[in-house]
Amino acid sequence: MALSEKQREILRFPYSGYDSLICDGAVRSGKTSIMALSFFLWAMGNFDGRAFAYCGKSVGSAERNIVTPLLGVTYLQKNFDVRYSRGEHVITARRGTRVNRFYLFGGRDASSYMLIQGITLAGVLLDEVALMPRSFVEQALLRCSVKGAKTWFNCNPDSSNHWFYKEWVLKAAERNALHLHFLLDDNPSLDEATKNWYKTSFRGIYYQRYVEGLWVAADGVIYDMFDATENVYRKEDEPKGLKYSAQRYIGVDYGTINDMVYLDAYDDGETLWITREYRWASREKMQQKTDTEYADDFMDFMGPDPQQYCPAVVDPSAASFKEELQRRGVYVIDANNDVLDGIRRVATL
Repeated sequence: MALSEKQREILRFPYSGYDSLICDGAVRSGKTSIMALSFFLWAMGNFDGRAFAYCGKSVGSAERNIVTPLLGVTYLQKNFDVRYSRGEHVITARRGTRVNRFYLFGGRDASSYMLIQGITLAGVLLDEVALMPRSFVEQALLRCSVKGAKTWFNCNPDSSNHWFYKEWVLKAAERNALHLHFLLDDNPSLDEATKNWYKTSFRGIYYQRYVEGLWVAADGVIYDMFDATENVYRKEDEPKGLKYSAQRYIGVDYGTINDMVYLDAYDDGETLWITREYRWASREKMQQKTDTEYADDFMDFMGPDPQQYCPAVVDPSAASFKEELQRRGVYVIDANNDVLDGIRRVATL
């Protein structure tokens, strides 16, 4: 397997004098898989009978980004007895008489810190750390109380005001952390066509973050390529018969503290037409609604005619709201929560 110099530095990190490793930078730049492997080899080479943690934004993302690639490494298959229990979310690794366990945790929201509370760890790898609540990250670090423990961080950049950037990236030296900044060229497995595809798929703030690997503030602008003359239409510009010839969907951005938003969308196969919007800003109005009230608003928004009914595309985690819609006969589709891919696709529409 060909490795870049940055990837070799990840493999050398456990034998350095640093306590922590921070890898940030561009998407697909070859950080995560090498970190997961180096973390595993360090743990198995230096500890016995200890617990470690692989943490992702969710357990599912940790399985996808860490466990699956790790279990596919030929060297591990030949030199270790590695078994993953999907039900318990734990990897049990053996070599000779040495046995260690690697637990998976998800740092989805502010309450997630309770999931990792109480365990004693000899090391933790936090993948997508910039997407995790600070309370979860700090609780994970507190769990690393075994002598010789090390902490590993991996992320794509976010805002320059992000707490992790301020407290860890900028303070790497005083925290005795090795900071490695990755670009697309640091991943030798990417060919030039793939790298060019990524470079042309993003613009503006997301090009700076996901291609150049920079921590930059968005200043409230997500799609800075937005052009009102190209992306906004008047009612008279709407194709005749659109609502009868196109597939209708209602997209739901489920919010409790943040805004609750419905978008009335029609897909004619070439253009996605957003015709109306529902928005309830609970913080601004200083009043939150229940799922029942939001479902009432949804039905009003969709319209009373059963022939107007259409699928609702909803955040998979909004279980109670999805159930409320389904009780009313609405067909619910789980949205794909891959934010990065979603931004890229919308930006190219």
